Amino acid sequence: MNWQQIKTIFWLRWRLICNQSRRDRGVGMVVSILIGVAACTVATASFAGGFLGGFFGLAKASPVAIWLTWFVITIVFLFFWLLGLVTELQRSETIDLQKLMHLPVALGQMFVINFLVSHFSLSIVIIVPAMFSLALGLVLSRGIEMALLVPLAAATIFMVSAWTYCFRGWLAQLMTNPRRRRSIIVYFTFLLILIGQGPNLFFHLHPHQKGRDNGDKLLNEVFAAQPYVPPLWLPCGARALAAGNPAPALLGTLGCFAIGAIGLRRAYRSTVRFYHGEIGGRAAVKIKVSANKASAGTRPNPKAGFLELRLPFVPEQAAALALATFRSLLRAPEVKMALAAAFVVPLIVGATFLYRGSISMPDEAKPFAATATAAFSAFMLIQFLANQFGFDRDGFRSLMLSSADRRFILLGKNLACLPIAVVPGVLLLALICVPLRLSPLTVLATFVQLITVSLMVSMVGNLFSIIAPQHMAPGTLRPTKPKIQFVLLMIVLQVLFTAAMAPIFLPAVSEWLWRRGGLPGFVPVNLIFSSALCGVMLLIYWQLLGPMGRLLQKRETKILQSVTAEVE
Repeated sequence: MNWQQIKTIFWLRWRLICNQSRRDRGVGMVVSILIGVAACTVATASFAGGFLGGFFGLAKASPVAIWLTWFVITIVFLFFWLLGLVTELQRSETIDLQKLMHLPVALGQMFVINFLVSHFSLSIVIIVPAMFSLALGLVLSRGIEMALLVPLAAATIFMVSAWTYCFRGWLAQLMTNPRRRRSIIVYFTFLLILIGQGPNLFFHLHPHQKGRDNGDKLLNEVFAAQPYVPPLWLPCGARALAAGNPAPALLGTLGCFAIGAIGLRRAYRSTVRFYHGEIGGRAAVKIKVSANKASAGTRPNPKAGFLELRLPFVPEQAAALALATFRSLLRAPEVKMALAAAFVVPLIVGATFLYRGSISMPDEAKPFAATATAAFSAFMLIQFLANQFGFDRDGFRSLMLSSADRRFILLGKNLACLPIAVVPGVLLLALICVPLRLSPLTVLATFVQLITVSLMVSMVGNLFSIIAPQHMAPGTLRPTKPKIQFVLLMIVLQVLFTAAMAPIFLPAVSEWLWRRGGLPGFVPVNLIFSSALCGVMLLIYWQLLGPMGRLLQKRETKILQSVTAEVE
């Protein structure tokens, strides 16, 4: 280890920090000072709380209570660690190794410095002081053997941070593609949401009975799974130490350090390959040449492509635009975000009562619940469907310059968005069929209602997309520099959504009145009225396409200016 090189690197880093602080005078410096003071305060409070809990709270506690304390701390640490990973997916090196590769310096030393500095995160500030102070309090209250918790906790943190650093390096290679980067951010955001709602979904979806026997059974299952989950070796070792057995703590410390060393070595090798321009151990240039050779010898596929498909009963211009728009939407991260929100949010909300044991819902109310599911799924997508041209950005210029009939442009857009509007509703309908025990006729009627809701939202979405288009930031559902008119229109649209969707409940009301009147029960009133309402909405939609197309032609220049606006 060359201490002179390390000293020079630290001096260089310190000078960069000083220069940056001089540029951030005023509000920026005040904010930095406040953040630093807050971090120190939180770390001090965490340390004091952990020490008092170990010295007084757990002095005479049972091994199970000590295990539960360390188990909760470990889970909270992993959650905050994952939160920090989501907010900083692409690795940002403290010291750019690429600028040092031509110098006679040891890159391994610089890599270790980057590794240590990159993990000053919220989880480190809050949880780590509590871990070490809790171990210190247990040493003073229960005996010197509890000191083995200190290296075990350090080994656990090292293992998690090493493999996280390796994982971030792998993500850095994947995220060199901007579109792939936005997709990864979307996936990890919803992964964090699912993990945060995991306990809620588990306790509502998992069939269980209240009582001490069930709690003991669940506890035994967790105890049995601990040896196979390395991050849980910390609470397992704490429980064994409280029972007078130091072997699990020692083995856990050695195992965590060994796993962390493997992860850190792998992270270093992948980092060096990444800065050398290599992927998977092979040079990027060779991969490019081999890809060119492979593409040169590949024969064209004689089968028709996706964009050459024909949609039955749809004009050719509208079908071509629908297929092209649908292919573009499938590649857009914001569409994946809208789809996931339309499915995950109702699932989390509905799981609190749909799967909580048996549901005592009258048969007359079940069609209304199914219809409400269809309306709610459409409500989650209203923001997306009310600004269809905003996601085209520069691509809208091609639509404006095309010779296609403007009503066919709207029809193609709506057909492309139809699966996005229907698929979440179909999935939610499939989920509620079992707990509500819906009849096949009710399920079929609800599916027809989904089509009706999609037609109604498409008509409203066409109008709002024409009169209030907004440029959307790539990879998000957030408009760039939104106008106040657009914000007010979206608020009014969402507030009036319930009233606008009122006709969709008419079939369920008709069936309820039919049953109350004592009329024959074998008549599928809900399905008949749902089909009639869908036909009426389809006729209204087709009649409105012409006026909407003429309005689009009058405002296409203003729409182009809005959706292609540059962000200052």
